[in-house]
Amino acid sequence: MRSLTELDIRNSFVNCSKGEAKRLAVPRDLDRRPWDDLDFLGWRDPGAPDRSYLVTERDGRTVGISLRLTPAQRGLLHRSMCSLCLTTHPGGGVSLMTARKTGTAGREGNSVGLYMCTDLACSLYVRGKKVPQSTLRMEESLTTEEQIARATGNLSAFLDKLYA
Repeated sequence: MRSLTELDIRNSFVNCSKGEAKRLAVPRDLDRRPWDDLDFLGWRDPGAPDRSYLVTERDGRTVGISLRLTPAQRGLLHRSMCSLCLTTHPGGGVSLMTARKTGTAGREGNSVGLYMCTDLACSLYVRGKKVPQSTLRMEESLTTEEQIARATGNLSAFLDKLYA
């Protein structure tokens, strides 16, 4: 993924108002992000723990989505798996992320959801740059490139639902 500026990020959001995009907390460490290892930029809002954001490239343009986070209830899931990168995490390492749909459907309150790594570091887990806390990633027969393709395909399918 190419490096992004704060303005790129704020202008990319497709499922929130321009005012909401202007007010959201953009990471201050954009210049230190490992852009070559990211398939998307994901972060949690430090001032609003139930909000997360994801920015990626789609069809040659930058697309940002605002997400609501619902942590897994402790005790119900001992381990859970991210639907994007298929990384298994203990406890609350995976959360249901919901995004308001675009257009009329979103204005009517419709949303789509996906279980994702709570820290939104899927790209780094797939590449082995980050290891899940208290566990290891499952060993797979797919190459790293094939795992990246699967994760980006899963993200693309989620975005398709967002636009549907």
